[in-house]
Amino acid sequence: MTLVVVLATTVDDVTVIATESLSKRFPRVTALDRLSVDIGPGVTGLVGANGAGKSTLIKILLGLSPATEGRADVLGLDVATKGGAIRERVGYMPEHDCLPPDVSATEFVVHMARMSGLPPTAARERTADTLRHVGLYEERYRPMGGYSTGMKQRVKLAQALVHDPQLVFLDEPTNGLDPVGRDEMLGLIRRIHTDFGISVLVTSHLLGELERTCDHVVVIDGGKLLRSSSTRDFTQTTTTLAIEVTDSDEHPDGTRAVREALRARGVDTNDSSGLPGAGHILLLTADGEQTYDLVRDVVADLGLGLVRMEQRRHHIAEVFRDDRTTDAQDARKEAVGHGG
Repeated sequence: MTLVVVLATTVDDVTVIATESLSKRFPRVTALDRLSVDIGPGVTGLVGANGAGKSTLIKILLGLSPATEGRADVLGLDVATKGGAIRERVGYMPEHDCLPPDVSATEFVVHMARMSGLPPTAARERTADTLRHVGLYEERYRPMGGYSTGMKQRVKLAQALVHDPQLVFLDEPTNGLDPVGRDEMLGLIRRIHTDFGISVLVTSHLLGELERTCDHVVVIDGGKLLRSSSTRDFTQTTTTLAIEVTDSDEHPDGTRAVREALRARGVDTNDSSGLPGAGHILLLTADGEQTYDLVRDVVADLGLGLVRMEQRRHHIAEVFRDDRTTDAQDARKEAVGHGG
C-alpha cells in the first residue's frame, strides 16, 4: 500500500496543509502511521493505490473522520475542532458518480452554491461563470443523466469551485477519461491555481499525470513518510547515459553487440527495456567525455547506426520503485543480521 504526495510550491511560505505525527488505525489496518508533512500553496498531488490511505487522509483533513493520534491543520485551522470552518473554505470533488440524472448542471451547481452560503443572485452568477470555466456553458441546461463521463467530471469540478474556496480536494478527477479528456482536465486543474489562486489537493493513481504538472514530491509508503523532494530532484538528469542503436545484417541484435563490446572493455550496462518510456535502450554510468568517445568508437567499429546517446532523466515511478527496492533490501539485511 503506497501513497505519493506531489505538490507545486510557490514563493509564498504559507502552509496550506500541515500534519504532525498523524495516525489513523482501524482494527486490522493502519492507514496512516505518524505522518508529518507540510504542504504549501499550489497544486498538490496525492497518489497511491487502493488502500494507500489517501481517502482516509482527505476525510481527516475535511474534519469528517477523527485521527487516532497526532494533529492536522488546514488553512491554519485544527481539523479536530474546526471541521465546519474548514469545509466552508474548501471545495470537494468526490471520485464516484453522485450526480442526480434528472437535474441540469445549472440547477445542481446553483444548489451546491446555495448550500455553501451564497445568496440566490450570487449563486446563479457564480454558477454561470464556473460552468463556462469548465467548458459546460452551452450544455448547462441539459439533464446530467445524458452527460458523458467527461462532462460529469466537469460538473463535479464546477460544484467544488462555485463558492470560490481557498483550497479544493479533487478525488481522481481524471478517472474514466480518455487521454484527451485527461489532458483537458489536467489543464483545468492547473488553471485553478494559476488563474484563480486556489490551492489544489488532487488524488490520482497515475504518477505520470503529476510528473507533468507538479513540482514537489512527498512519498509515503504504508502510511509512513518515505521521501520528500522536488519533482526536479526525482527526475533530474543523472550521469546515466542512454544508448540506442540500429541493427545490421552482421549484428541483427545491435543492442546485444554493443553491450558485449562494452563489457569486453570493462564497462557494465543495464538493459532498460520494460521501464516506462524507455524502449530497448542500454544504460551505463558516464565517466566524463571518455565514455562518450568509447561508445561512439564501439558503435562505429561494429558498423551500427547510433540512434541516440543522451543523459537520461528518471521517471517518478522508477525512482519510487528504486526507493522501495532499497528499503526492502535494507529490511532483509537487518533481518539476516538479527538472525545471525
